[in-house]
Amino acid sequence: MFKIRSVGFLLFFLFLALSACKSPSSGASSSDAKAAANDALGRLDGQVGRPNDAPSAPPSSPQKPPSGQNAPAKSASQQAAVNNGSKKPAWVDSVESVYKSSQYVAAVGYASNREMAEKNALASLTGFFGQSIYADQYIKNTYSEAVKKGVTTGWTDDIYIENIIKTSASLDTLAGADIREVWHDTKNRIYYAAAVMEKSKAAAIYTEMVIANQNLINNLVTMTSGEKNSMYGFSRYQLAAATADINTAYANVLRLLDALVPAGLVKGDVYRLEAQNIARTIPVGITVKNDKAGRIQGAFAKALSDVGFRSGGNNSRYLLNVNITVSPVDLPNTANKFARIELGADLTDTVTKTVLIPYNFVSREGHATAAEAENRAYTAAERNIGEEYKNILFTYLSQLLPKR
Repeated sequence: MFKIRSVGFLLFFLFLALSACKSPSSGASSSDAKAAANDALGRLDGQVGRPNDAPSAPPSSPQKPPSGQNAPAKSASQQAAVNNGSKKPAWVDSVESVYKSSQYVAAVGYASNREMAEKNALASLTGFFGQSIYADQYIKNTYSEAVKKGVTTGWTDDIYIENIIKTSASLDTLAGADIREVWHDTKNRIYYAAAVMEKSKAAAIYTEMVIANQNLINNLVTMTSGEKNSMYGFSRYQLAAATADINTAYANVLRLLDALVPAGLVKGDVYRLEAQNIARTIPVGITVKNDKAGRIQGAFAKALSDVGFRSGGNNSRYLLNVNITVSPVDLPNTANKFARIELGADLTDTVTKTVLIPYNFVSREGHATAAEAENRAYTAAERNIGEEYKNILFTYLSQLLPKR
């Protein structure tokens, strides 16, 4: 019922300065990962106005910033120097001969110009991960929107974790793969580029991402039963589901990097199912003034049911108050009779005294008799409610970001 539509897109991979070191490394501690992640956040702040494919700056002894402060911005790096020598580098024909697969993920791209050669190399590097790092665009948007609006600030335990999540949500394209080497085959006028990522450093950063998101999820789903059985509790589980889906993609990257995945990961569908269960506990009372044989009330009840809520109970926290006005319309030079229907429906939270969703419908219908014109006006309202209200309600719930 709440299943999100699938639209494939490339999820966040390589972000966080996978270009982070020019020399090999035999592992990365948790503190190294934190420093690298903060450095990536700083580089992101400093990337305004940079070309999307410009290489990121290598870190220079990054340190975790003092509590309550963001990492300082780093300046953009220079491009790798072009090798114009006549001798073909070994990595052109066999990238693994230089960048061992036990330590690196590397790929080569080539083209008639440097820019395209580098883009092709990055695309080939992306291809290493395949479909496993693709996620639903709607899910990514939900996650990113929550971060952009500051929602996650209230649901994380400290500023460091929040900075990690901000970096995660901000980088949604190939944004930092390291072009280590470029060779120009002057004889054949072809550029070759080597795109490289160091497994241990990338794995440490992705591990930090997963742990930060787990912190967010745990805080979102920890609540009293009163808080849980509300539309806001529903929204908390929906955001937890989206964050868990993001973590699933991160975990796939870690596996392909031959790294351990942090324990305790839960699939997004588990939280999404609980959101459905919450919806079933929330009755929505419906009152309709000037209904016709319960037709409008029935149309709204079906829309609520389609989303997962049950209707009924005038003492419910959530009430849908509907007002209908039908009036005749005189049109000259026509034998038909016309009726104008005006419908206003406000979904209200009686606890906060706020209108959650206003809904309005206006139509004019005609027929040979006034009675049938009015009947057609109600039919038009029923049809419009059936076609639109479910989607309006679902959109609202999807955008309802929980505040702490």
